[in-house]
Amino acid sequence: KPRRKSRTNRCFPGTAFLKNSRPLRPISVENRNLTPKKCLRTVEEKFNARLIGWNRALKKDIDASLACGLNAAAVSLPVSDIHIKHKLNKTRGFVVEQLRRAIHYARRHKLYVIASAEDASRADFDFLIEYIKASKEEGAQRFRFCDTVGVMEPFKMFETIKRILEIVRIDIEVHTHNDFGMAGANALAGLRAGAIFADTTVTGIGERAGNAALEEITLSLLKIYGVDPGIDIGGINKLSRFVSRASRRRIPPDKPIIGRACFLHESGVHQDGIVKNPLTYEPFDPALIGSKSRLVMGKHSGRTGLRHILAGFGACPDDDTASHVLEAVRRRSVSLKHCLSAADVYSLYCKEIQ
Repeated sequence: KPRRKSRTNRCFPGTAFLKNSRPLRPISVENRNLTPKKCLRTVEEKFNARLIGWNRALKKDIDASLACGLNAAAVSLPVSDIHIKHKLNKTRGFVVEQLRRAIHYARRHKLYVIASAEDASRADFDFLIEYIKASKEEGAQRFRFCDTVGVMEPFKMFETIKRILEIVRIDIEVHTHNDFGMAGANALAGLRAGAIFADTTVTGIGERAGNAALEEITLSLLKIYGVDPGIDIGGINKLSRFVSRASRRRIPPDKPIIGRACFLHESGVHQDGIVKNPLTYEPFDPALIGSKSRLVMGKHSGRTGLRHILAGFGACPDDDTASHVLEAVRRRSVSLKHCLSAADVYSLYCKEIQ
């Protein structure tokens, strides 16, 4: 089987994603980036997606995207001085000229072109504007602002994108990294400032600390900003599990949106609210993403949670029994150093009433 190296330092069978891609189909996104190595027409047939070839600003890379039958290409060059000097060993002038040649060639072949600026967040702003203007003059339809090492913060991202749009009118895409835990916030700030596109990955999987997570951006847009991104959120949980298995990267229990602990409640105060109305301690109905609420018992739990769990087994203890079971539950939880499941709680209840 052909193999390709992922951007997360793991190798996957090249055919595996096509063979096992059913979880991806319900979720429609506008773009998916591809490395320009082989034709993937099959993907276009299976998915409702726009495929974009990622290219260095080189003729041979663009030719590879054309050979794949793609009609869109991102052309990338570094724009920060540290990258230009130490990675390319070139000058700013070389970068702009190389960009012009690459975009001109791509547009001559009728490609939709995205001018990608690597390490834009550490670039000199005046040079960045020169880069964007040059790309637009050569026919690029979109500019991709890359926070390559994740050093932006949301306020600065908002101000930067807004300032760019005040100078150059062009569609903007933001590409964020999570080195300081702000990839999602930076992506949302970029969109709020006027960017039209935000790069995301399922579960946030990506280089180093990862990228903005598809599930986090999607639910934030929908539930916080009231913007429908046009994605079937019912498949997000299943899709995330699929990617986790394929990449062999475990989803942390407290991972926002998709972590198994996101809708798990142990605190007695929270359990009381959840039993009365789940929205007291849940930002949205977990059923929307194929998940569900769960009560577990621990040293912070109270009678309301206990009675609710036991009611699921058809049990209705009196006050004295409930108190004894609750104390047993708390002792057991402290001893094991983890919460007890509903089945564990019922087992302790059965022992108490014997």
